[in-house]
Amino acid sequence: MPRPTVHRTPFGSAQGAPTDLWTLDSGTGVSAGILTYGASLHRLTVPDTAGATTSVVRSLSTLDDYTAEHPYFGAVVGRYANRIAHGRFVLDGTEHHIPANDRGHALHGGPDGFHTKVWEAAPDRTDDSVSVRLTLHSPDGDMGFPGALDATVTYTLDTAGTLAVDYVSVTDRPTVVNLTNHAYFDLAGHDDVLGHHLEVDADAYLPVDDDGIPLGPPAEVRGTPFDLTAPRVLGERLATEDPQLRAAGGYDHCWVLRDAGGGLRRAARLTAPDAARVLEVWTTEPGIQVYTANQLDGSFTDGTGRRHERHGSVCLETQHLPDSPNRPDLPSTVLRPGETARSRTELRFPHLGDQPIALRRGGLL
Repeated sequence: MPRPTVHRTPFGSAQGAPTDLWTLDSGTGVSAGILTYGASLHRLTVPDTAGATTSVVRSLSTLDDYTAEHPYFGAVVGRYANRIAHGRFVLDGTEHHIPANDRGHALHGGPDGFHTKVWEAAPDRTDDSVSVRLTLHSPDGDMGFPGALDATVTYTLDTAGTLAVDYVSVTDRPTVVNLTNHAYFDLAGHDDVLGHHLEVDADAYLPVDDDGIPLGPPAEVRGTPFDLTAPRVLGERLATEDPQLRAAGGYDHCWVLRDAGGGLRRAARLTAPDAARVLEVWTTEPGIQVYTANQLDGSFTDGTGRRHERHGSVCLETQHLPDSPNRPDLPSTVLRPGETARSRTELRFPHLGDQPIALRRGGLL
């Protein structure tokens, strides 16, 4: 069996620092491209059941596209993923203010969050996996967050075709932290993902107000278009007349996963319309934000000139729950000195079967 490989390609420079594209190749048909800018998942190439390959994540063409304002394509977002109401929270009696960048609230760590940083990278390889470890130092007061935070994100691709993302954070002062990857998935390469089937392993979700801030406690999904406990066609669900869907223009909600005890378990399963590709998301996180690219309008394109349109992709963001720093009833996101925040998310492709599809130039081996 071919051995996995990892290699680096220059990808321009930002903020006076060089940026690179690290390519992880499983040797068995799956490869991932990771940018040091924003620790972004730039490409995730996966064969279908017939051996045809394509990237299943939406991306941008150049570094200039990534450094311009964009809706977080593939980036690691933080220090706090999702929303903090009014950009304010109180920790140990002190109020902290994060710049508001979304309808008066702080989204994904503020306008200069982790998605705008150049991360340091170091590769590694074993007999059955390759990885790149990305590190970032966020100083005390960065975007208003207290404490200096050292964050590490490690992407690991194994010969089974699983891409694992491990997040580790430590701090020198009490702070809050909530990291996720903001990849936009499209398993089929169609104009939209409305024909995809989505299943989410959750019996409750967080209803939100018109600004995307949770209204109250989790609500049962039963009897609502948020019931994805069995595979549902996205387009059929999004066409349902529901105030929550109408206000957001689709899904932009966090589901509360079952068995939120910190162990790795399945969170979601996404299936292409012809079932030729299947993605399973496994995580240790308590929630998953499903976002159906409701605000995309064709303003962004990839390297082929293909436009990223509304409902053309879907984000499956494993994370803690939105506005948790202001919600003591939700799982805590507080990190204190001497503690380590850890989480793991795995992207698995069960359609590849027990024996991964092996490819070479020109077709199947």
